[in-house]
Amino acid sequence: MSELNKEVLDLVWGRPSSGGVSASIFRRWTQGFVFSENEHTALEQFEGGPCAVIAPVQAFFLKNVLFNRESSNWRQMTEEEQKTELCSTLNEILESACASPTTGFCLVTWAKGQSPHASVHTKSQTESQSQTQDMPAPESSQPPQEQQPNALAAKDLDFERFHSVLHKRTVMSVSELKEEVLSLYHAWRGCCGVLLFLYSVILTKGIENIRNEIQDTMEPLIDPVHGHGSQSLVNLLVTGHAVSNVWDGDRECSGMKLHGIHKQASVGFLTLMESLRYCKVGSFLKSPKFPIWILGSETHLSVFFTKDMCLVGPESPTEQARRVFQSFDPEDNGFIPESLLEDVMKALDLVSEPEYVNLVKSKLDPESLGIILLGPFLLEFFPDQDSGIPDSLPVYHYNGLKQSNHNERVEYVEGTALVLGFEDPMVRTDDTPVKRCLQTKWPYIELLWSTDRSPSLN
Repeated sequence: MSELNKEVLDLVWGRPSSGGVSASIFRRWTQGFVFSENEHTALEQFEGGPCAVIAPVQAFFLKNVLFNRESSNWRQMTEEEQKTELCSTLNEILESACASPTTGFCLVTWAKGQSPHASVHTKSQTESQSQTQDMPAPESSQPPQEQQPNALAAKDLDFERFHSVLHKRTVMSVSELKEEVLSLYHAWRGCCGVLLFLYSVILTKGIENIRNEIQDTMEPLIDPVHGHGSQSLVNLLVTGHAVSNVWDGDRECSGMKLHGIHKQASVGFLTLMESLRYCKVGSFLKSPKFPIWILGSETHLSVFFTKDMCLVGPESPTEQARRVFQSFDPEDNGFIPESLLEDVMKALDLVSEPEYVNLVKSKLDPESLGIILLGPFLLEFFPDQDSGIPDSLPVYHYNGLKQSNHNERVEYVEGTALVLGFEDPMVRTDDTPVKRCLQTKWPYIELLWSTDRSPSLN
């Protein structure tokens, strides 16, 4: 691993001017993939930062549990089932990141005899004692099945020490990858498991491939000041490509090619930043294959999901019309200049003879303001379109941080979503960050949560 250390560290952590990565930021990233005691299919996040890895893994884990598993009770799991599903999820992300089958897959783990061994407490002991860890012990000393591994770093495992005891192994086939990932289950679950997996994804993808996709190669994957993962890191885990943008396809800007998302993702991504007009997420992330979306706030990632596939059904004519209209309204004003109406109608294969376009203009802009509003345009051409989405459907929200959950218990918040048309909705619920984030996909969504307080985006 030593010859790759410098390149990996520069890519992930940057070159901090202070001479090293902050000890507190590194410590926040030293956890493993640990399941909540209160929600068997939910991963727990101890401190801010590693959600950039944990939330995408959680989203893919939910996809596999909800849509690939026979059991009807998706919230109940034995530890053996957790092991199988988590390793299957990590496999899937590694396969997606693999640039070429001929280069194989890289797995980063502890060098022989160097893995930190967590001293395991019973629940009552854990509540009364601070969690501690012993000095690194041989890799073979794995926690017994019935005991929960401690996922906090050994006190003496600082940034330098951690990177000095890593080992890289390469496997050349998918079947071998599955065996190896399964055999490393306790490494993923224990101290630094999140980082071990992140480094595995990066080396499987290839450092040079990541650099070619990132817009600004000086921007590290983990912010050295705040410890948050970059959009490139999130996109790498969600799509297999470390592009820095969330729009569809590539764009030219001042002679420079800016890379975006190139195909429909399995799980989606929505961000509060879009409601604040800092960016616009393209349909490849907004309309994924499965009804699971990672939600981004300024500082955190959580997950919104449902079991109802109707939320990701084929685009209805109304949705297509809205998307096309908005492509001519890049600033998201809700209207276009009337001079663009003919282009919009052509793009939607509507009758676009000049005489008819002028007739429509006079009808949609009776006061001759020179603009065409989105609402009246949709009502004119798609008045009775049914979106195919039921009046209401059960939805769930996941936030891995204990302190962001009711009673500090990491559990899904259940709710009911009403996805209404573009007419004025009859029901108006609260205006929360979660709702504003979802409104970038469903402008007239209303949410009724089963808890007294709405789930937190942070």
